[in-house]
Amino acid sequence: MIAVLGSANMDLVTEVARIPRPGETVAGHSLRYYPGGKGANQAVAAARLGAAVAFFGKVGRDPFGDRLIEGLRSDGIDVSAVAHVEEPPTGTASIWVERSGENAIACVPGANGAVDVAYAARVFDRIAAADVLLLQLEIPLATIAFVLERLPRERPIVILDPAPAQDLSGLPLDRVDILTPNQTELSLLTGIDGLEPAARRLLSLGVRGVVCKAGDQGAYWIGEITTHVPTIAVRVVDSTAAGDAFNGALGCAVTERPILEAIRFANAAGALAATRHGAQPSLPRRADVDRLLASAAESTGSPRGED
Repeated sequence: MIAVLGSANMDLVTEVARIPRPGETVAGHSLRYYPGGKGANQAVAAARLGAAVAFFGKVGRDPFGDRLIEGLRSDGIDVSAVAHVEEPPTGTASIWVERSGENAIACVPGANGAVDVAYAARVFDRIAAADVLLLQLEIPLATIAFVLERLPRERPIVILDPAPAQDLSGLPLDRVDILTPNQTELSLLTGIDGLEPAARRLLSLGVRGVVCKAGDQGAYWIGEITTHVPTIAVRVVDSTAAGDAFNGALGCAVTERPILEAIRFANAAGALAATRHGAQPSLPRRADVDRLLASAAESTGSPRGED
């Protein structure tokens, strides 16, 4: 079972020709409402790829919260531990998406900011019983630290997505099995520009392994050695949840196959998510990912699963 402790947002997505500069107004082409939040996105990604998933977090007692919970439930996710609060309201994210697929996001945490230590203590036993725990940084860092400090040493496998990038010095990083920053986050977390030296810095702080998500370049695994895992070229439409698709897929695959094969599987899921609009609506099914991997293997003449 995969446990996801994290955020649930309603995403308000506006399509624009280009993201406005400070002080500038640009015309929007459409406004759509999509269920999102990095935690909920990763839960849906993992569930659609075949994993049993339980989501832990908070939403407001409002229409957005009801819609988010119903969406998670429709994907077969266990939402029995989700708390509904009177205040603050359900979290929201305002997302501007360019025609190129690039995006800019402003989040209002809302109920996600109320995912406190007291809540984590109530659900801790269920989280600790999971095979894999997916974490992100859209809930309070104190809550994440509380959970990491109390988890058994070897189970669950902890995958932490350090987004939005924040100071991690208050977290017990030696309990993080895989940290998954993108290239910008990697630099912000360490103050180091080079991918490998920045990742090595995080390893020196206790993280057991780093997967750097590198967009159309794929991903880099930095453990004992550094390995580049290329992605599969696709036509990008909206990259909003591609990173969440990657993390959800990695959570599914990391218990099933060697790490480089797990990253290749995650790359394929992330690539497919970027070909569709919205956050959760873009997250692919297992058959779609398997089909893309098979097609890529046939086009290169490489056996499936070969490193």
